[in-house]
Amino acid sequence: MLGRRCAGVLLLVACVGVAGCQDSSDPGSDASGRRSSSAAPSGHGAVFLAVDECSSRGRETFTEVSCTSERAAARVIARHDASVADGPACPARTDFVLHISENRPTVDEDGNGEVPRGYACMRNLELPHPGDPGGGGGPRTVVGDCVYGAGEGEVRETACDGSGARAPEYRVTSAVPSRDACPAATQLYVSLEGGKPVGCAVRV
Repeated sequence: MLGRRCAGVLLLVACVGVAGCQDSSDPGSDASGRRSSSAAPSGHGAVFLAVDECSSRGRETFTEVSCTSERAAARVIARHDASVADGPACPARTDFVLHISENRPTVDEDGNGEVPRGYACMRNLELPHPGDPGGGGGPRTVVGDCVYGAGEGEVRETACDGSGARAPEYRVTSAVPSRDACPAATQLYVSLEGGKPVGCAVRV
């Protein structure tokens, strides 16, 4: 059960510019980056940041607001009571992830003084959408995304249109169950999530 709205719920927001990837020389390597922010609930809805609810976005804080508010910046497209490592993957179109970390609210749904740790998969209400294919961010790497070399055995996601801080070097053209299923033209293997965990990439 998700806890009720309460003051003092802290959130961490996953960095949208980095995705876990791997190159052909190191199938087990990945890259990730995160920054932290806090959020104070505003009292909208029975459950804090439930699916289809919205949040504002400040420099360091996220607050639940009505989706009709001029302050609304992103909508919850999935919500899970678990850590990101243990819970289901966010939908491919997720722009960023909010991690709920506070477990001692002043009010909760069942009166036990706790809100389960969890995370909300967020989609911006307006452009840009870094979680879209080629967008240069989001918590997942998907077909259509571009990456660049970030060190030995490591690649990171960047915008395919060149608008990111780093120019794209490879584009993921397909997702397959194993490396041997990639096309012969494949020049890089990228770690993905789901039933087809290998991304086949070529130079751009």
